[in-house]
Amino acid sequence: MNLEEILASAASNEVTIPAIWAQGRATFGGLTGALACERMQSVVTPGRPLRAMQVSFVGPVEPGVPVALEVELLREGKAVSQAMVRMVQDGTTRLVAMGAYGSGRESVVSVPPLSAPEAPVPEDCAPTPFIKGRMPDFAQFIEMRWCFGSRPFTGEKHRDMGGWMRFRETPSQLDDPAIVALIDAWPPVPLSHLTEFAPNSSLTWSVEMMDPRPTVKVDDWLMYRAEIDKADDGYANTHAQIWNRQGELVAISRQTVTVFG
Repeated sequence: MNLEEILASAASNEVTIPAIWAQGRATFGGLTGALACERMQSVVTPGRPLRAMQVSFVGPVEPGVPVALEVELLREGKAVSQAMVRMVQDGTTRLVAMGAYGSGRESVVSVPPLSAPEAPVPEDCAPTPFIKGRMPDFAQFIEMRWCFGSRPFTGEKHRDMGGWMRFRETPSQLDDPAIVALIDAWPPVPLSHLTEFAPNSSLTWSVEMMDPRPTVKVDDWLMYRAEIDKADDGYANTHAQIWNRQGELVAISRQTVTVFG
């Protein structure tokens, strides 16, 4: 099942995620975030774009086991809608997400985003082939081309990591759930500081989407660059920005990551 098929199957508020979307013993966090985004969007007033989403990874969402998506519309205001999703598996909460959706309004405040960093075009960056057994299973669906920082477990102590990303199989549309899934595909920056594998996981994750949405073609590349704010005591705080190929800001991401190494 590809991303679109899984999102469509969740319309019944229950889904069983195949093992090919695994990340260790859990489901790829970008996919669970995309599912949460999809379910919340279905209950808010049409036309209100996603402004921000917060995700707490309470426990692993296991592949191959049915998971219920309990969606609730918390409030519908004149311009803003708030919604929540709980993912429940085997009677326990595995993920909680909240989304804020808001229509635009007139304002005298208008500040353009910072420019995208200089980087080689994706065609000049080396492809990252999927290597089964050495990479998470979900990586077979997403292509990443490094141009910032270093790869995991290289012992290189850069503060940043990132490059270009897109789905290997072009989707029919690159909507908010699909972009959310892409954003979480990159490994946490602190993993490049290690010289051998160590367990790690996202504890919390927040995504802010820019509006009006910059134009992104379904088969085009998005640029991702994450930086460490601080890392200590087995935790790391990171922030990232995502741009389209024209250098327009698409989204902002923040994560608290646990690293057991």
